[in-house]
Amino acid sequence: MLSSMVKDHQARQQARKEEQEQRRKEAIQASSNLTHALVDHLNVGVAQAYLNQRRLDSEAIQLEQNATNFQRQTSQWLTLVSSFTDSMKEVGHVQNWATTIEADMRTISTALEYAYKVEQQSGSGGPST
Repeated sequence: MLSSMVKDHQARQQARKEEQEQRRKEAIQASSNLTHALVDHLNVGVAQAYLNQRRLDSEAIQLEQNATNFQRQTSQWLTLVSSFTDSMKEVGHVQNWATTIEADMRTISTALEYAYKVEQQSGSGGPST
């Protein structure tokens, strides 16, 4: 009977060891699955962050190009406006010059008309030569 109790005890111990080993394997498999799930989840986040960073870099480059183009266009517009302003000043100068010349020509014309009238009056009313 003692021998059968020992054998029973050893059999139960062996069954417990096998059960513990099975549970250990299941725990290892579960922790491995959890680790893989966490890593996959982190990889998705990292991949998304990488894609976002690439998109931001691309948009930053595009923004820099647009800013450079805008600066160039603004410079061209400023040059054009400056040229237009200078042309308008020249038109003002030409208009002022034309007004001055016109006034001088009227003065000359009036003086010539007066001289002609004086000559006509003195030629018709005075002694003939």
